[in-house]
Amino acid sequence: MRPLVLGTLAATLLISGSAMAQTAPTEFPANLPQRQGLAMAMPVPGEDTALQAAIASDSRPAADKARDVYRHPMETLTFWGLQPGQTVVEIEPGRAGWWRNILEPYAASTGGTYVAVSNPVESMGVADGTADMVVVARAFHNWHRAGRVEPYLQAFFKALKPGGVLAVEQHRSDEGVAVEAVAQTGYVPESWVIRMARDAGFELDARSDINANPKDNHNHPFGVWSLPPVRRSEGEGRTLTADERAALDAIGESDRMTLRFRKPYSAQ
Repeated sequence: MRPLVLGTLAATLLISGSAMAQTAPTEFPANLPQRQGLAMAMPVPGEDTALQAAIASDSRPAADKARDVYRHPMETLTFWGLQPGQTVVEIEPGRAGWWRNILEPYAASTGGTYVAVSNPVESMGVADGTADMVVVARAFHNWHRAGRVEPYLQAFFKALKPGGVLAVEQHRSDEGVAVEAVAQTGYVPESWVIRMARDAGFELDARSDINANPKDNHNHPFGVWSLPPVRRSEGEGRTLTADERAALDAIGESDRMTLRFRKPYSAQ
């Protein structure tokens, strides 16, 4: 795992959230409301030794660890507010289980609970109002195409306890484009995700550029799947040249929004 410099990391998280608030498009909130009476203080990056151990564990596949440079698990999970003993529900973790390979052993080692859910409408795997965190990683584009966004968000809201966190990581498109025009490429506008979550009752608690990638212009021959780790190189009557493949690989993984929503403390 790459070295972790605590002072630099803490500054990165603070600067990132501040910079985004200053440069956000007009449809984003200019100022996030102050939260009073939080159930617990936000974690400090690098202080959670159990999380460090889960990320560094030899049980994680080498291919997973190679992606840490793009996915920033320590920084992202700390930003989301992950803490020992929590009940964490991950939505559609997939066969590879990239986040699951961290979250499940972390929960086991800290007295928490990890639940993987494949169909939130059928079951969230926990009693209503008991989850501390619901994690959604790169799925909103699929849900939009299948008409699942609204019912899924309603299920997340119901499962979370008041003050619970909806944690989102998602491929980010340019602003000012219709979600219908870009969802099939794997990207969606950040403002759209925020609007949909708010419509479901969530409050936007914080935004970060932890997983931003300015090299990604969001416009590729086979959508986001042109980039690592999928690296699609042919289809629809086209095969990428070696130079095209090299240029896409040089971008790295996609530009991503990283968002933290809360279920209001007043909600039941």
